[in-house]
Amino acid sequence: MAEPRLVRIELPGAPPPPSAYAEADRRQAVEDLLAGNRFDPAGLGPGPFGLHLMVREGRLILDIRDGEDEPLRAIILVLGPFRRMIKDYHMLVESHEQAVTEGAMDARVQAIDMGRRGLHNEAAELLQTRLDGRIAVDFETARRLFTLIAALHARV
Repeated sequence: MAEPRLVRIELPGAPPPPSAYAEADRRQAVEDLLAGNRFDPAGLGPGPFGLHLMVREGRLILDIRDGEDEPLRAIILVLGPFRRMIKDYHMLVESHEQAVTEGAMDARVQAIDMGRRGLHNEAAELLQTRLDGRIAVDFETARRLFTLIAALHARV
């Protein structure tokens, strides 16, 4: 049955994750996206879709594919509006990893998690706005896509 969703996500040319924690974060975002998402590119029919997500020359490329991995359309977004969020996200991931490794109090870990959730929410809203009229995505899909966008940057 055709539906407006992603069934495959690839990150060609993505840098290696800086840590096992970052690798697990990336892997979990992909698994969560594939388990449930809404991805509805304007004018491309019902799907399902594949997505090659990459960064080239400071731009985010969403290379939308059909079910057989044939290219359908590429959408290119400048990353400038996301740079601060990506940098902050990396700092929060590192802080969380450090807190867990050091056996920090639950309150500290929870505070870092709350900050990360807030940042995810802000980035998801921005991504939805930037994709408006090109790709309809629900809030959770946008949150998980931001995790992958941040993962494409070793450091911003």
